[in-house]
Amino acid sequence: MKVHAAVLVLDVRLPGCGSLKERRSALAPITEGARRRFGVAASEVAHQDRLQRAGLAFAAVAPAPGRVEEVLDSVERFVWSFPEVEVISARRDWVEDSS
Repeated sequence: MKVHAAVLVLDVRLPGCGSLKERRSALAPITEGARRRFGVAASEVAHQDRLQRAGLAFAAVAPAPGRVEEVLDSVERFVWSFPEVEVISARRDWVEDSS
């Protein structure tokens, strides 16, 4: 059985956030929404100590690499749709199947 997995890592800026509460309010709909809509694992992975910056990661697993790409493309468009978030960079890392 072949398994395909990849991680989308986004570095984002949150220019309107002046408090931790505002930061959480901006990020929660993104991570929770991506989990619900696309069935991905989602986590804040960097810049937890900064109010106006965040590193977000989304992981997808599927039986075909094309399906993983489709899901992560959708997640990336979803994140870009939030006007309060500026995407600074995006990268994808593929996980190799060692079996």
